[in-house]
Amino acid sequence: MFLWWNCPLNFPAISVKIDTTYSIHSNKKDVTSMFETDISNIWGSIEFSDLMKMEDRLTKAHATLSEGTGEGNDFLGWYHLPSHTTEEELDAIQKAANRIRRDSKALVVIGIGGSYLGARAAIEFMNGVMHNETDPVKIYFAGNHLSTRALNALAARLENVDFSINIVSKSGSTMETAVAARMFRWMLNRKYGPDEAKKRIYVTTDPGKGKLRKLAKEEGYTTFPIPSNVGGRYSVFTACGLLPMAVAGIDIRSVMAGARQAETELNVRSMENPAWLYAAARNLMYENGKKIEMLCSYEPDFEYVGRWWQQLFGESEGKDGKGIFPACAQFTTDLHSMGQMIQQGERNLFETVVRFDPDEHDLNIEIDWKNIDDLNYLAGKTVSYVEENAFLGVVAAHVDGGVPVIILKCGAMNARTLGYMMYFFQLSCGISAYLLGVNPFNQPGVEAYKKNMMTNLGR
Repeated sequence: MFLWWNCPLNFPAISVKIDTTYSIHSNKKDVTSMFETDISNIWGSIEFSDLMKMEDRLTKAHATLSEGTGEGNDFLGWYHLPSHTTEEELDAIQKAANRIRRDSKALVVIGIGGSYLGARAAIEFMNGVMHNETDPVKIYFAGNHLSTRALNALAARLENVDFSINIVSKSGSTMETAVAARMFRWMLNRKYGPDEAKKRIYVTTDPGKGKLRKLAKEEGYTTFPIPSNVGGRYSVFTACGLLPMAVAGIDIRSVMAGARQAETELNVRSMENPAWLYAAARNLMYENGKKIEMLCSYEPDFEYVGRWWQQLFGESEGKDGKGIFPACAQFTTDLHSMGQMIQQGERNLFETVVRFDPDEHDLNIEIDWKNIDDLNYLAGKTVSYVEENAFLGVVAAHVDGGVPVIILKCGAMNARTLGYMMYFFQLSCGISAYLLGVNPFNQPGVEAYKKNMMTNLGR
């Protein structure tokens, strides 16, 4: 572990790097991942002395998490979840996934919020946004909306396909999920008969209570627990996220190995901790009038990680009249729609850009003798070369335009990096929320609109 210091433009730039060297058991060479939080592009918006003053607050916030002394401490089960998950638990999840892969061509994951975002984020991150065009088992998501059109379209697609469902809900009473679960349970019963249908229904819910737990017990469904001390948006490392990942063919042990590595390495109680640096930087941005954080990536497969991150930080920090508004963007795509606003709109936002190593299968730009598009000056270069220079140009323009940029460098896009990254965000979020002075683990506003919805429906 080491700390980099340099001083461009008379401002100290600080980058924190943690070695994350690991071996992948395959025909590939060992892969080395470096996770770095780079805040060298925020100076001018904040002072270096402001960052150093944060150390005591960060120490206290991290201790509040680790010792369980803060608000919401009954929902800290995620903190040591990677290291406390047993091989037996992973075996049970993998066996269920293998069974689904044997007897089904599709799995419908039925859930909303944290009950589906982590799984979808992981699957698209690993298998790509077009995974259903190539993967042997198609993964569909339902129960995250109330659209008749979308439900009918999915039902029609499954009519002549062998499928299973995974109902994910702690309570079993969330309206969107319950409606979809009832519909697809009925469809399975009609298609296979009650006895065979039971074998195709998998439930992920509270270990001891709730309507869905009661239903699963009465019907004899295969059931996995979401620990009672783990909230939905922190549940990606439970069966909530791991079962759909495993069905999609993702190595869940590599995911958990990355998360365990992060759990250990990010326990460092100093400014060398990149999670501290991220939490500190975003809170200093907020205190200096930057009320919107835009999480950006140059990878289309990252889109749902952004949506997962959006819920994680939005539900954790957006309360008591406080909170950084979390927004997501996919570059360079969204530069052609939102770039003008970012560059010259109100100066109330900052960016966090997530960077990954280039794909090992890079693409060359070939020479074209007609050169009608005038791109022959790039002949012999790779697409990654163009992308890297686009990234550098955008950072420079945005910083010049008054938009500070935090850069998170995460290494290769693989299962271990995924686990590390998601734990990094969870830990950073908990620390950041305590710095802000709010309970990271409740969501009273969500309960308010749920209550109004039920009232309007006559309940």
